Amino acid sequence: MTTGGSTRRDFLRTAASAACATAIGSQALAQTSSASATGIPTRVLGRTGQRVSIIGVGGAHARAIKDDAEVVRYMHMAVDEGVTFFDNAWDYSDGAAEEVMGKALAQDSYRARVFLMTKNCGRDYADSVKCLEDSLRRLRTDYLDLWQFHEINYDNDPDWVFEKGAIKAAMEARQAGKVRYIGFTGHKDPRIHLAMGAKPYEWDTSQMPINVMDAHYRSFQKQVVPEFLKRNMGIIGIKGLGGGRILGAEGLTAEECLRYCLSQPVTVQVLGMTSIDQLKQNVAVARGFKPMTAEETAKMLARVKEVASDGRTELFKSTQRFDGVVHRRQHGFATS
Repeated sequence: MTTGGSTRRDFLRTAASAACATAIGSQALAQTSSASATGIPTRVLGRTGQRVSIIGVGGAHARAIKDDAEVVRYMHMAVDEGVTFFDNAWDYSDGAAEEVMGKALAQDSYRARVFLMTKNCGRDYADSVKCLEDSLRRLRTDYLDLWQFHEINYDNDPDWVFEKGAIKAAMEARQAGKVRYIGFTGHKDPRIHLAMGAKPYEWDTSQMPINVMDAHYRSFQKQVVPEFLKRNMGIIGIKGLGGGRILGAEGLTAEECLRYCLSQPVTVQVLGMTSIDQLKQNVAVARGFKPMTAEETAKMLARVKEVASDGRTELFKSTQRFDGVVHRRQHGFATS
């Protein structure tokens, strides 16, 4: 039986937790540097203490530009404009995404100017070691700034990482100087993210969907971000446009979607850019960024509530359509 006293205690506890999360989120935003000092504003990536640009180059789209010379030009321009966070993964375009990024960063000391992250698709020790060696070779570097376990999307993924030896491989890589920081990613369910976060390891970062629709459906912003900020983990946002499904919904523009994402307590929002023109547009938004007011945020959330609440714009949370082939294969699901 619930008593009036216990109900009040639960309410006060919830209110206190919400207030604490809000305060921590405000502190994260308060760390934003001015654009004039760095080209693009920067924020601190959690306990790593590293400052990175508030927008990042998404490796999943690195091969959308077919001409290697144009990809190299795009990546060099990104760094020259102040984009210092580079994202990739072992399985993107069957390794070609890492290869072309490595080609770009190997030229003219660009590697030294970026915070380079790629992702481990392995769940056991041997596969993880192979992923790391492949990624280092493709990216033409002898160390990664951040190595993250990719697509922690299935309920048993957290257990597999620890029971099958993947975490052991990551810890050894860190001790050997091949990896500076360790985190994990996923786009499926806040509950699975929290389960991974609860494992016996002090994670440096976590990557997750951050967009205006997320607030209304299986929300990482509401359920995961406050908990991970309390642990001083760096928050890396993805899916700002929901794979393109968000753009245009209720008249949303790319610019206001990005401004919303950057108004959340994320360190960096990774962007899937497929042209130099898109890079220029995103750089302009980042340089002119001003956080949304509480009133602006409330209006935007109310505007999208009907189309967001059933998940139609975030099918990566409810279907396997957006899951990587390697991970579907690991779990015995169809890959075509």
